[in-house]
Amino acid sequence: MTLVIDGHNLVPKIPGLHLTDLDDEPRLIHLVQEYCRLRRNNAELFFDGALPGTASGSSGGLVHVHSVRKGLTADQAIVDFLTTKGKSAKNFTVVTSDRRILAEVRSLGCAVVSSDQFAADLVNTLSKLTEEKKAQEKPLSADEVDDWLALFKNKRE
Repeated sequence: MTLVIDGHNLVPKIPGLHLTDLDDEPRLIHLVQEYCRLRRNNAELFFDGALPGTASGSSGGLVHVHSVRKGLTADQAIVDFLTTKGKSAKNFTVVTSDRRILAEVRSLGCAVVSSDQFAADLVNTLSKLTEEKKAQEKPLSADEVDDWLALFKNKRE
């Protein structure tokens, strides 16, 4: 599945991220990259308001970032992107809460997920990863250390 994400629509839905943060975009990109890695998804992430001279697109593994220059909107860029996909647009899931985009992408055959729903799934997925890492980082007990030492000692002999 490939996600098409309205970045600035999603930012305020993620706990700890705010549109007023100077680093809201890079932080969201990082979170989406981790999510996609864990879920084995690809994502097209759109941000509007890019300054002149900013690269229009960059790829970071499973996530392709589209920086839409000022004067244009991510909303229209998303619709244009999906329109060019023709019948294969049905293979994309759009993440936004913008009603205009929802209506247009549904007419193209895309699945849709609200930004609130996706934010909850993203936070849940990433918190499971954090819990797993903490569980893996649990220090060995004295008995476990003794067992490992005995195992390696036996291998040497």
